[in-house]
Amino acid sequence: MDDPVQVQLLKQIGEADHVEGLRSLRDQAHEHMEALLPDRPVEQFNEQLNEVHDALIRRSIHLAEAEMARMGKGSPPVPYAYLLFGSGGRKEQTLSSDQDSGIVYEDPASDSPEVQQYFMELCELVVSNLQKTGYPLCEGNVLSSNPEWCLSLSAWSGKLEHWFNEPAWESVRYLLIVADARCVYGDEALLAELKDSYFTDMLETPVILKRMLENTMRHKVLLGFFGQLLKEQYGEDTGSLDIKYGAYIPMVNAIRLLSIQVGIRETATLDRIKRLEEASRLTAQEARSYEQAFRLFLRLRLMTTEQYSDGLYANNGKLSSRKLTREMTDELKSSLRLGKKLQRAVFKQTMGRLT
Repeated sequence: MDDPVQVQLLKQIGEADHVEGLRSLRDQAHEHMEALLPDRPVEQFNEQLNEVHDALIRRSIHLAEAEMARMGKGSPPVPYAYLLFGSGGRKEQTLSSDQDSGIVYEDPASDSPEVQQYFMELCELVVSNLQKTGYPLCEGNVLSSNPEWCLSLSAWSGKLEHWFNEPAWESVRYLLIVADARCVYGDEALLAELKDSYFTDMLETPVILKRMLENTMRHKVLLGFFGQLLKEQYGEDTGSLDIKYGAYIPMVNAIRLLSIQVGIRETATLDRIKRLEEASRLTAQEARSYEQAFRLFLRLRLMTTEQYSDGLYANNGKLSSRKLTREMTDELKSSLRLGKKLQRAVFKQTMGRLT
């Protein structure tokens, strides 16, 4: 059943003609979604929330295109796709998420520098619009306004080939980031072509799997040897649980690596689990168990500490253990045990392919 407030907000976002209006609508949407969180089923809430984020991002891009035209820069010279990475790419953004973005555009027939310059200026405006709307910059500078992430299709193909052939830690991290790429605006066929290059290179350089595995196993679940929850020991978050890096990210990473090996192009973790089951990489029982655990991680991540500074929404991924009932604590421990089991299975399967 449609939420009438959501429907109205999406309509107003789609009609906003300046960033200040967009910011006001973002604040209204944030307040509305925050009120729904305690009672709304997590998948429904997640879908509704990410629909709002997508609408805000699309309108920010549209306003940037309009500003480029007003400045005498014209319309986009070639088709392009605006890409989201990270939680945006996976459709798993929280109430407060930062910007992780890039652009792939069609190879121009001529005037390549001018085309590149157009998209760099466009992306500067998009990133600025999103900042004004409350989205912080990516700390790792994975942004469409960074020339390293704003490239033609052929340049992207060359960069992917370089990353696959030079499996340094940063290259592998970037390859895993690209696996989560989703087109939020523009020509989706360009992303499909980019993913064609990605999976072709993947098949031709199996050694990259070992490096991806090392990256994937880097974050451990927050469950101790004796089954106790591992809480933060220092600082202002002492006693809290790092839900983002101790529960959510380990499962995201494990499912993503299994999916890459099968050539699955879906980016949302729950969609990937379904596809892994269809590909017989997970049994039906495993798939249902992992889905249930991941839904809990999504729910708890949405409950983590919200921060607001300098006009930007942020989230540190930490959850006060006091917010957990005994029932939720027991469910979290059970889900974390499943997370450990999944990590062991991924390690075993991946190493099996390397021997």
